[in-house]
Amino acid sequence: MSVSTGAVLNVLKTYEDPYFTTQDLVARGAIKHLDIDVNTVKFTVELGYPAATIENQIKADLKALVEGIEGIDHCEITLDWAIVANRTQRDMPSMYRVKNIVAVASGKGGVGKSTTSVNLAIALAQEGARVGLLDADIYGPSQPMMLGIPEETRPEFVDEKHFKPIFEHGIQTMSMGYMVTDKTPMVWRGPMVSGALQQLLTQCMWNDLDYLIVDMPPGTGDIQLTLAQKVPVTGALIVTTPQDIALLDAKKGIEMFRKVDIPVLGMVENMATHICTNCGHEEHIFGEGGGARIAEEYNADLLGSLPLALEIREGTDEGKPTMVKDPDGKIAAIYRDVARRVAGKLAERGQNDSNSPVQMIVTDA
Repeated sequence: MSVSTGAVLNVLKTYEDPYFTTQDLVARGAIKHLDIDVNTVKFTVELGYPAATIENQIKADLKALVEGIEGIDHCEITLDWAIVANRTQRDMPSMYRVKNIVAVASGKGGVGKSTTSVNLAIALAQEGARVGLLDADIYGPSQPMMLGIPEETRPEFVDEKHFKPIFEHGIQTMSMGYMVTDKTPMVWRGPMVSGALQQLLTQCMWNDLDYLIVDMPPGTGDIQLTLAQKVPVTGALIVTTPQDIALLDAKKGIEMFRKVDIPVLGMVENMATHICTNCGHEEHIFGEGGGARIAEEYNADLLGSLPLALEIREGTDEGKPTMVKDPDGKIAAIYRDVARRVAGKLAERGQNDSNSPVQMIVTDA
């Protein structure tokens, strides 16, 4: 019995993608090169987001669906990410060799924004994407220490104008911390800080990035304004903790990005619970459900909640973030899920913007 293409596509429509929820695989054009040869089906799936660590599970789920069709004995699936560049605020031209820029921000300090940034970047890389991490905190750069990069490390300069990113833990990185020592105070006024950010961003020779994660300083000051006005950002991630004061500042961060036409992809709540290492009792010592309430109020998604855990702090202090120190652990699984959700949100936006031409700014040639 000959099986029709329509029968296969109808089955594939029923697959529920947890990271791309607005359209099924067929509706968004993710099924490519579908071939039916007697009782064998072959096709490629372009997910739109990286998913290397769950690739086998996705293939198994799709294979089970297709091989459940009467007359089909075998199914061969190729999985591809096919990550696209997204529209930026006010349709600003995208950066050369950088598809998507994601700002990780918070309204206040001390909520774990830098820790989230570094683990998010490494998680995306582990999922199969090409990732960069820009430390945009000019006054207090922390990423070199979190990545375990020796203090004396300096970027390689090219043609006296550009410099190469420092490669560590599978990601390309750049920070003011590579230019100065940890004892050098940056006593600069706003315009100088804004200029330094632009130099770090545009004079770094990023090498074909799918995602550039920008670890923002806290607040809504000069750096944030420069980012909104002069950097082609495709989305923002807000980091908060459950305390009321942190949530109040998180609201300000969301409002700031909305005013400058940068979509908020979602929120990450740190220190959501504490689990006693002695008895295992779980307690919401900083409040409960705050991140979820703010997300609901602003029609945004709570992409993940992380516990208050000693191992997270120890890892970054040692230069081995959670995604490196314990990549198979429970906390790493949460970061990885957040990474796929962020990438999935961008994939959904890319699908909506797929008919819009993408312009480029050449900055390293």
